[in-house]
Amino acid sequence: MATGLPPRRRSPAGHRIGSYGLLALAVVLFIVFAIALPDTFPTLVNLTSILSNQSITAILALGAMIPIVTGKFDLSIGYGLGLGHVMTLQLIVVDGWTWPLACLAVLIAGALVGVINGFLVEFAQIDSFITTLGTGSILYAITDWVTKGARIVPGPHGLPGAFTDMYNSKFLGLPAPGFYVLMLAAVLWLLLERLPLGRYLYVIGSNPRAAELVGIPTRRYVVYAFVGSGLVTGCAGVLLAAQQQIGNPSVGLDYLLPAFVAALLGSTAIKPGRPNAIGTVVAVATLAIGLSGIGQLGAEFWVTPLFNGVTLLIAVGLAGYSARRRLRAGLAAQPHAPPPPSGGTSPESTAATPPSAVPPARN
Repeated sequence: MATGLPPRRRSPAGHRIGSYGLLALAVVLFIVFAIALPDTFPTLVNLTSILSNQSITAILALGAMIPIVTGKFDLSIGYGLGLGHVMTLQLIVVDGWTWPLACLAVLIAGALVGVINGFLVEFAQIDSFITTLGTGSILYAITDWVTKGARIVPGPHGLPGAFTDMYNSKFLGLPAPGFYVLMLAAVLWLLLERLPLGRYLYVIGSNPRAAELVGIPTRRYVVYAFVGSGLVTGCAGVLLAAQQQIGNPSVGLDYLLPAFVAALLGSTAIKPGRPNAIGTVVAVATLAIGLSGIGQLGAEFWVTPLFNGVTLLIAVGLAGYSARRRLRAGLAAQPHAPPPPSGGTSPESTAATPPSAVPPARN
């Protein structure tokens, strides 16, 4: 029976705060640190440093975001990053491969790791946390086996200039890696927001059962998501090799937590309640400004992991709250329907995206 009450609507101001609050926070942080550190913070040198230092974290965060769209997690990205950068240098320095061929091999290997993760999660039905933690440990073992626990150091002639220029070059006066991040974010925005592939992934993440009912091959698309994550991780590994120019078998783990913090925090911005590429970039920028500011204020070395850990807890809480708020708003906007049978309500009936809103996909 209809109650006769109009559906509750979200205020435009509240919607704007939810969508752009994180971006506003980044602006506020920048202004605060610029006032507190006028000689060092609001400078081109500092901006260049932030873009250079955070580009790999941003790329890895965008890769981590792809499986999160489907409700899965890829914890192997940090280990894959370490193996990717070590293998790039191993192939170039030790095995004598040309750098384009070595980079291509690392990208293919990253995509293959994604295929393995996807098949284990979807066909072996192993939880994504356990699967990617296990494969990540295997990748770390392979890294130690390849390097024998030692660093890979180029010879007296160093690395090819064209290879290191991928990281060291500038475009329009700014570091090229910053533009790599923007290009990757634009590609993911197009795939997720404007193409059927993205709609299918979002429906799978919202309600896998509903996705199956409308004919979406959920297993195939989840594998696609892990392949995308592995491919982006391979790109980050190549870029890290061009930056470090020395193969360090343990360096990849330092990027795991910041990348996940940014990916989860990004789901609270621009499109609150669901992971999105632009929100992830905004989250990386906010974290980068915060870390740069507290670093220049003279914070101790332990403040960075503390900052990342606290931010991760906040990001997870805000992401869950945004998802629940979005779900309630979607249910409130639906036409009034008769109450469910007394037997209870099935989980599928609470899907954030109704099955009829997504066209069926062919297997």
